[in-house]
Parts: sequence; C-alpha cells; structure tokens
Amino acid sequence: MDQKNVLLRSWMFVPGNRQRMLEKSLGTAVDAVMMDIEDGVAPAEKDTARQQIAACLDQVAARIKAEGKVRTPARFVRINAVGHERMRDDLALVLRPGLEGLVLPKLENPSQIKTVEEILDRRETEVGLAKGSVRLLVAIESPRGMYNALAIASASPRVIGLMFGAEDFSRELSLPLRREGEARDLLYARSALVMAAACAHVQVVDGVWTDLQDPEGLKVFAKQSRRLGFSGMSLIHPSQADDVNAAFTPTADELDYARRVLKAFDEAHARGEGAVAFGGQLLDLPIVDRARQTLDLAKSLGVASA
Repeated sequence: MDQKNVLLRSWMFVPGNRQRMLEKSLGTAVDAVMMDIEDGVAPAEKDTARQQIAACLDQVAARIKAEGKVRTPARFVRINAVGHERMRDDLALVLRPGLEGLVLPKLENPSQIKTVEEILDRRETEVGLAKGSVRLLVAIESPRGMYNALAIASASPRVIGLMFGAEDFSRELSLPLRREGEARDLLYARSALVMAAACAHVQVVDGVWTDLQDPEGLKVFAKQSRRLGFSGMSLIHPSQADDVNAAFTPTADELDYARRVLKAFDEAHARGEGAVAFGGQLLDLPIVDRARQTLDLAKSLGVASA
C-alpha cells in the first residue's frame, strides 16, 4: 500500500525487548505500531530488541505469504539516531519482509535522510523488500531540527510524515518538568511543525500524552492537536487508541455540516448566484473546499456515514 496517501492517526510506541507486548500490539486498534530500539530500550537490551523485532516481522511475513493479506497496524521500527554507533546494526536486522517503515529519531538536517536512503536503496531488494517500499516517519526533537523541518520533510519521497518529539524538545529548551494544560508552552513549536509538514504535503504526528490516569486530558489534548492541524498523534498504551482515533476522525455533526455546506453552495450556483449565504455566514471557496476535505477524509477512514 502507498502509505504516503494513507492517513495513520494513532502511532503507538512498543518496546522492542518486550516480546509479549510486540505480539499483542499487532492486534490493537492503533493505526501504526513503532517497535522501538531507541529511547524506550536500555542499552543492555538493544540486541534483544533487534532480535525480537526481527522475529516479530518474520512471523508477520510468514502469515502474509500463507494468507495473502493480514490485518495489522502499519509496522514501523524506531531505530537509533543516524550517526549512532549501532544504527547500522539496527538496519541490518530489521530490514526484512514484514517491515513497512522506519521512524528516524532526532533528525536535524536533510543529509541524515540521505544517509538512510542510500542504505535502503542498496539493501531493500537484497532482503526481499520491494524497491522504495520502506517509508520514513521523521521525529523532530530539537530547535535545529525544527528550523530544518521543511528541508527534512522534502529530502526524499520516502518521507511520509514528521513527528514531534515533545520530551526531547522540552529538554532542549530547559522547560519545566511538568507540562501545563494542553502543552501550551509548546504551541509555537507544534504549530511550526504543522506548517512545515503542510508545505511538504506529508502527515504530521503530535507528541504523546503521558498521563495514563487522565483520559479526559488525553481527549482534550488530542482534539486540540487536530485543530492545530496535526493528522495524528503518538501514544504509549493501547487504551489511548480509541480516543486518539476518534479525535482525528470527522464526527457525525461535522459530516452533516459539510454536506449541508456543499448542498447550499451547489443550489446557489445552480440558480446563478455568486454569493452564497448559509447559517449566517457567507460561503466562499475555501470553506467549500474544507467541506469536501472533511468528507474525503471520512471516506478514506472508512466512516460509513460519509
């Protein structure tokens, strides 16, 4: 599948050294899993993580070969940062059938994309993957990365999205340890990343909501993320999946409003009217286009009422 055109709303981190969690993650409601070899795994456990992720991907590949198609979340692996001494070891083990993409952490310049792209161009067909099939989700986690985000997102057709690394970014800015409300202290950075992704026509994934004891806070944060322009967000537990997916899916009220906007616009134009009044406001083309976008998004997500 061409993942660049498939919206992935919920991206769940899964520690690669936890075999049971890896296996269970493929049956969850998230749109994508990020099997982790980086920050979520202690240095002494990274070899174990590589081996268990490879085994998990092999199991998926075997099922695909036997059944033709399997329903799982999209399968990505977060490798160690480009330039890390073990990054090439990561790629040596996880580049195999069953893999759909890589998450590249802590990127700061487009040359780092090229480094990974050269390895993929050389190795994909060697390991049984279709040429160009491995997609890249790029994590922006520093001010330097943020300033280069557009160039990074545009560096390769493999890049399907940018992801905000809120915790690392907060550390770089020496922000207070505890977040305030819906990450208001990071609004500028989050909005800047949305702008870069929009310019590059790629998806954009917000950072995690870390408080598992506050599901209402998650709902508020996820709704705000969508209103800022994010297409999805990352999460740390499958219990967050339904709320995140719902936040990034048009509601029944949104769909009804979009249909009524289009109906009013079409009827007015059929009467030869240029200006279109609807619900106390004047409809112009940007509003009509957004109504179409809303319906198209719902259809792409399989919303029945769309």
